Amino acid sequence: MGRIVFYEDKNFQGRRYECDSDCSDFHAYLSRCNSIRVESGAWVVYERPNYMGYQYVLTRGEYPEYLRWMGLNDRLSSCKMIHFASGTQYKIQLYDKGDFGGQAFESTEDCPSVLERFRTREVHSCKVLEGVWVFYEHPNFRGRQYLLEKGEYRKPVDWGAVCPTVQSFRRLTE
Repeated sequence: MGRIVFYEDKNFQGRRYECDSDCSDFHAYLSRCNSIRVESGAWVVYERPNYMGYQYVLTRGEYPEYLRWMGLNDRLSSCKMIHFASGTQYKIQLYDKGDFGGQAFESTEDCPSVLERFRTREVHSCKVLEGVWVFYEHPNFRGRQYLLEKGEYRKPVDWGAVCPTVQSFRRLTE
């Protein structure tokens, strides 16, 4: 089980909303979100209702202001709990063309710089063979985040991106 608590104001003040399961729209309960406490589990929170807009991956801990989760503003409206398979291994295949075309790269480890490791700045498609991964728009796990669970992603829009810029990625562990 997981539990996440959203607060309207910084430093866990003001009105709050608690979740222990997926919620497609909690904006009706809170007009803004300036701090979050993840009591258990791992979560992906979304800027807009119905799991749309910018996404932020949060693990257990305290986030006293939106800058701590790399938030662009105080707008959050939906969340999903991330489910991990027990004994998970990690393996991802990246492609420099859409629909799994072009040169393929494979990884089982975190990558702080796609440019340094694979000599590219873009990922046009990928296959998550094992585990849960997070893509980042900038090196060293910064910028926009995209959660990727086991499956095939034929183009960037399949993982929620508008462009193929992926400059770092990492495994998401419990």
